[in-house]
Amino acid sequence: MKEFILAKEELSIMLKHLPKSGVVLLEGDLASGKTSLVQAWVKFLGLNDKADSPTFSIMQKYHDQNICIYHYDIYQQGLEGLLINGLFENFFEEGLHLVEWGDENLKKALLKLGILSMQIKISLKENKRKYQIYE
Repeated sequence: MKEFILAKEELSIMLKHLPKSGVVLLEGDLASGKTSLVQAWVKFLGLNDKADSPTFSIMQKYHDQNICIYHYDIYQQGLEGLLINGLFENFFEEGLHLVEWGDENLKKALLKLGILSMQIKISLKENKRKYQIYE
């Protein structure tokens, strides 16, 4: 486990150590900074897209000729929402898959299909955020 305690403007320190592809489950309470982390990641990877939380659409896709980021928010529907909306198959696509509200159920479902995931647990730490990274 790696741990970082950072302010929003310091996120690039951590992002240098994180992957450009694969599945990352983002866990944390409401307003813990999951969407802010995705926004910083999109910017860090050089995409001009404005990353907003896809709460109602469940998934947004940001891409250019070099990279594709899939941004999921499964707060309201969980794993079931991914399955019902036919979005689970996206995890087989090349790219970086960032899943807000990813949980143990999703991790297990992915693992059954041979897809490994990383978890980032985000919590408040004074006026910064604590990021615990589990691979």
